[in-house]
This record gives sequence, structure tokens and C-alpha cells, in this order.
Amino acid sequence: MGQLDGKIAIITGAGTGIGKGIARAFAREGADLVLASRNQANLEETAQEIAQYQHRVRVIPTDVTDEAAVIALFKQAMAEFGRLDILINNSGTFDGGPFEELSLATWQKVVNVNLTGPFLCAREAMKIMKRQGGGRIINIGSISAQMCRPNAAPYNTTKHALVGLTKSIALEGRDYNVVASVLHPGNVLTERRAASSAAQDAEPMMTVDELALTAVTMAALPLHVNVLESIVLPTQQKYLGRG
Repeated sequence: MGQLDGKIAIITGAGTGIGKGIARAFAREGADLVLASRNQANLEETAQEIAQYQHRVRVIPTDVTDEAAVIALFKQAMAEFGRLDILINNSGTFDGGPFEELSLATWQKVVNVNLTGPFLCAREAMKIMKRQGGGRIINIGSISAQMCRPNAAPYNTTKHALVGLTKSIALEGRDYNVVASVLHPGNVLTERRAASSAAQDAEPMMTVDELALTAVTMAALPLHVNVLESIVLPTQQKYLGRG
């Protein structure tokens, strides 16, 4: 038996990186999945990888910054599966530069993907989970929510704000068994970082599958228990005191 047998989960940003790793781990533990991101080809590749586990998988290309698209995602998921137990808000982007040189377009792009997207998805999940008597929302944050990195003001700000969003969801969902938490990864060896040998040489990394172990643990908890915030990072990464 898997830790997530019978659970229905939506994972955004599921075509690559952390989202793909969580999708693999969830499928291995028995969950049926709805995979969402903007790139359908990447989603189909993820679906093919997890087909070996013989659970139901639905691919729904979605731009999480588009309110109508997000509403449609959740409507399609409910039409297919009839309930929603877990939402993984993983879609994200990184951009930045020296603070005084940041354009408004860069700022708005990062805010839209990293903060507005999770808000829209969590709002739709909350509607469903309240009606059905509970559910779990896990937002993927970053250690930059505690220790800022230089030249990354839009990213740092959105990850700090995501903590506030998570706590707001947890507070408002508490009486309805809607549980919210945030998982803060350190350095993860995603496809993008793997393509940069300089990044690999510069800092310690963990794999997406190692990070996904924590996501499974958080998702598998009974609804009367919550890991409100979790920080997972390579032991040797410069984090404590880095700010």
C-alpha cells in the first residue's frame, strides 16, 4: 500500500523540475494526478514517466496567471475525479537583477507567477475542499523566504509573501479541515540547473526526488496534523548566516 492511496492531487508546474519529481513520488505512493503547466509536451512526458504506476493521470495545460484558465483547471479536475484531496502549488519563475535596474515588467511577471498563481489555485481548491469536508494545500516556497539572495528582489519578495498567503489559508481553512503548509527548498538540481555546470560546481545540490520525499510526508499526514513550514536543503549549503 502507498501512503497516498486513493488521494486525488493537482500539481502545478508538473512538467519539469520539482513538480515533476513530486508527481513521480505521488504516483509511486498511490495518488491519482492532475498535471498542470503551460507546456503540454512537458506534461505528457511526465505522464508517460509515471504511467508505470497504473494510476489515473490527467494532463491539463494551464497558465496559472490566467484566472479563467485556473477556474477551468479545477472544473475539469472535478469532472474527471469528483473530489480534490491535495493541491501542490509549484509553478514558479525566477528573475531579477540589481534593484535599481529592475523593470516593472520583470517585477510583475514574477509576482504574477509566484504569488497570483498560487492565490488563484488555492482559492479554487478552498471552494472544493470546504464543500467536501477537508483537503490539503502545499505551497512550494524557497529558503529565500528567510534568507534573501542578492539581485533577486522580486523572487525574495514573492516567496516571503507566499508564507503569508499560506498562513492566511491555514487560518481560514482551519474550521473546515482545509490544511495549508509551505515547503521551502534549498538548492535543487532541476533540469535548468543541471544544464549549468558552473551552478553544480558552485554549491551543494539535492535531487528533486530527495525533496519530493518531504512533500509525500507532508501530504500523507492526517488532516488534524500539519507541518506548517518545512525547510529542506543540502546539509552543506550556505544558508545559516548567509544573509
